[in-house]
Amino acid sequence: MLTYETVILIHPRLSDQEVADFAEKTKQAIAKGGGEVLGEDRWGRRKLAYQIGNSREGFYLYLKYNAKGALVNEMNRQFRLQEDILRTLTVHAEDPAHTQPKPRAPKPGAAAAAPAPAPAPAPAPAS
Repeated sequence: MLTYETVILIHPRLSDQEVADFAEKTKQAIAKGGGEVLGEDRWGRRKLAYQIGNSREGFYLYLKYNAKGALVNEMNRQFRLQEDILRTLTVHAEDPAHTQPKPRAPKPGAAAAAPAPAPAPAPAPAS
């Protein structure tokens, strides 16, 4: 299973309780599909940068979870079918161990093949 992050933008006509119910149903769907929810963050109602449909605001919901690709595809399909969801974005979360560049050992003989630095120019004599 891979780690995914999903941000869901929900229509502002829903109440806080309806958004909470939607979040719980989504987490249950992840668990039922064999995934594991790692975190949830409700960013609340925020003003949008641009109008989507007739909406200038929306509720943001962030989920981080482990799941198989088939479950993620099915969730995204279900999100597209719901009219109360304005936008979604799901990305594969990088493992922090993979984002750190690994130090490379110098190649043998590479130090001998490197040119020597040019000597610094001599200072001009003072007159």
